[in-house]
Amino acid sequence: MKFGDDKPSAADSERLSDAVDRVNALKGQLTPPITTWDTEPAFDSDKDKSQFRKFEDACNSVKAFYAEQHEKQTVKFNIEARIAFHSQKRARICLIRCSDASDPDTDVPQIEHLLQTAEAMRRDGKPEWMQVVGLTHDLGKLLSFFGTDGQWAVVGDTFVVGCKFDERDSKDPVYSTVNGFYAAGCGLDNVMLSWGHDEYLYHVFREQSSLPEEGLAMIRYHSFYPWHREGAYMHLMDSRDYKHLEAVRAFNPYDLYSKSNERVRVAELKPYYQNLIAKFFPNEIDW
Repeated sequence: MKFGDDKPSAADSERLSDAVDRVNALKGQLTPPITTWDTEPAFDSDKDKSQFRKFEDACNSVKAFYAEQHEKQTVKFNIEARIAFHSQKRARICLIRCSDASDPDTDVPQIEHLLQTAEAMRRDGKPEWMQVVGLTHDLGKLLSFFGTDGQWAVVGDTFVVGCKFDERDSKDPVYSTVNGFYAAGCGLDNVMLSWGHDEYLYHVFREQSSLPEEGLAMIRYHSFYPWHREGAYMHLMDSRDYKHLEAVRAFNPYDLYSKSNERVRVAELKPYYQNLIAKFFPNEIDW
């Protein structure tokens, strides 16, 4: 093909068009199309979802963890934990290490689980803010390094304290009732969830990030399985909570079904996610 005053022939134009089509096709393979946060996930189509959250087959340590959690996550403890959160300065630290005694599905380091979650979202073309939520949603497990009472105060499925959970609950005349000391329809912003990494990180990020409302809901409620999977506590919801429920349900497959014992190439992914973090957070976070 000659450049200058000569006009390209029809054959030249056809070859150029084919080349452009091939380049666009390659771009599509490298960069997935951007989707909305509530688009159905595609990454987990080949996963056997019946193999996740099989607590009946979990090891004894996982079962013992949940028994201890439900015994010790009292109203008194939760009030004291929130007072401590607002009155104590912990540290400005790096966001790398952690473990989870409550997880029956994986034992890889937490940083790898976070990257697996974020990468699944990235492959499905989810918005950048949602990828950041995937990358950071379990960072509240840093509570383990802050002198907590134990893993039961950090991890595990969350639930509402101050009202009935199940038949093992206290026989307190108020706390063992369906509404407890809450009013029906009061909204989940006005209830006390069992204290742990979700609630802690939500309070940190609410003040120190530019994540949207849906992202903050994903962080606060991602372990609230009795609500977003089992349909409990619906009587306490207000109108905003229905939007939050949709957001958490959109997030959950990426958190749960991205888990794998295949190791993540942390160093290769680091530059991409450092760039995303800079878009939504200050240089340092006050923990």
